[in-house]
Amino acid sequence: MKQYIIRRILTSILVLFGVSFLIYGMLRLMPSDFISQMTSGNPDITAEQKEALKEKYGMNTNIVQGYVNWISGAVTGDFGESFQYQRPVTQVIGEKMWISFSLAAIALIIELAIAIPLGVIAATKQYSKVDYGIVFFALAGISLPSFFFAAVLRRAFSVGLKIFPISGMVTARENYTGFMWFVDVAHHFVLPIIVFVILGIGSWLRYTRTNMLEVLNMDYVRTARAKGLDERVVVFKHAFRNTLIPLVTFIGAQVPALFSGAIITEGIFSIPGLGQAALDAVTNKDLPFLMAYLMFLAILTLLGTLISDILYAVVDPRVRYN
Repeated sequence: MKQYIIRRILTSILVLFGVSFLIYGMLRLMPSDFISQMTSGNPDITAEQKEALKEKYGMNTNIVQGYVNWISGAVTGDFGESFQYQRPVTQVIGEKMWISFSLAAIALIIELAIAIPLGVIAATKQYSKVDYGIVFFALAGISLPSFFFAAVLRRAFSVGLKIFPISGMVTARENYTGFMWFVDVAHHFVLPIIVFVILGIGSWLRYTRTNMLEVLNMDYVRTARAKGLDERVVVFKHAFRNTLIPLVTFIGAQVPALFSGAIITEGIFSIPGLGQAALDAVTNKDLPFLMAYLMFLAILTLLGTLISDILYAVVDPRVRYN
């Protein structure tokens, strides 16, 4: 296992170098840049001043030289200074990613707590009214556009019933501290979390149901039933344990989403998380922030895959890596 992890880490480092070059090249090839956008509409800016700004922000080099300059700082932990925030990008990401993580982690826990039991129930009651009802609920959640569902919730519970705040993370002009601050933030997070849960629960539910149905049709499950074991023992001790193996893969794939933030949902509810910051960075052509953000996602993706592989051996003792 130790040798396998070391090999995977070394391979991941090579992959990150290749990914970083592709991302940098595509971002530099965008039709506009931060300097052009910042100076557009200002006839008083001269060509010399534009060149000075490009030199200040490191935009006066070709793609290869610019990448070399960027990667030289990145390997030492210096990902540059954000154009729009005028601060180191690592500092900006470090502040905003925990907001996105709080939303996504709470939503993920709720999704798993609801989807896995419902998926198991749907599989054990295949083709029944209960199964059809659960599958309909799953498909409805998958089919709802996030912007539409978020707008409906805001209209119903914020504008209409005035139960929840319409946007933001804290109440304006209120200087809450301590426990009251926590309650205020939680109050603002209710609707975004509902959006995350309803839209995400369908995938988990269908995935659990499909894998559970496959396991329930295996010979060893039929043998367990033939021995007269209680149905709950057959389902949860014998069948569900093997259903966890593909679920572990799905959970590992969620690691990037936990920290990256949902761009549309955070934008609609004006949550100052990483998703909203990434959307602003695309609009403002903030190259250093976008590079750091996308590399952050690449690292999380590779980390999530590695965690999934390691958890295989935990869930199934038969799995060994030589």
